[in-house]
Amino acid sequence: MDTTHVLGYIGALIVGLVLGLIGGGGSILTVPLLVYLLGYNPVVATAYSLFVVGTSSMVGTYQKFREGLVDFRVGLAFSFPSFMAVYLSRRYLVPFIPEQIAVLDNFTITKNMVIMVFFAMIMFLASFSMIKNGKEKDTLETKQPYIKTFFQGLAIGTITGIIGAGGGFLYVPALVIWANIPMKKAVGTSLIIVTINSLIGFLGDVQTLTIDWFFLLVFTFIAIIGIILGVFLSQFISGNKLKKSFGYFVLLMAVYIIYKELI
Repeated sequence: MDTTHVLGYIGALIVGLVLGLIGGGGSILTVPLLVYLLGYNPVVATAYSLFVVGTSSMVGTYQKFREGLVDFRVGLAFSFPSFMAVYLSRRYLVPFIPEQIAVLDNFTITKNMVIMVFFAMIMFLASFSMIKNGKEKDTLETKQPYIKTFFQGLAIGTITGIIGAGGGFLYVPALVIWANIPMKKAVGTSLIIVTINSLIGFLGDVQTLTIDWFFLLVFTFIAIIGIILGVFLSQFISGNKLKKSFGYFVLLMAVYIIYKELI
């Protein structure tokens, strides 16, 4: 095993730690780690990210369920349109994007570049939501028409399918604002959606990509160990301060990706 792969597995442990400590952000670390450290193609990296985050989120779902912080009805209502959008995005939309999109003077816009820049844009949004101060307020649980839930899930599923993210940083605010469920329960409920979406989205990739199963399973196993460790450490570390610090880190990483891809 070479040094690069050792660093990659250490990175997997860090990915798990972050998921365990703040309940999200796994894909934000996984994709750049696979692309820039291990040299994977962005399409393959986003596929692997879906498997890692989806499998890891199962652990988180179980833990939140034991605490009574999972609303299966709302979670499954969002999951149905979301997993359709994620699967179709990974199976048809991503492979359909041409390898070379445009040439402007001597500057070539490629498929890999577009995926990574789009990923960086989502990272900017995620970082601002983590950095932003403000008290989280519980909301009154009220039902919204399912047609709204359907189109909301469809939109977020398409975005997360393209960037290969679990989408927890998108689903939590959606569940609070649109589905009107309390913040703590929104975090737990989002894990159901992330698990289902990520793994079904990955099935779309299995049909179009060659998967290095040994590496992927070892990477995922180490990430799960990190989650268990992170959940334990979260009892002793301030979640709010950690989330804000991670938000600044994500912001810097987004700037780095933009610089790497465009400059």
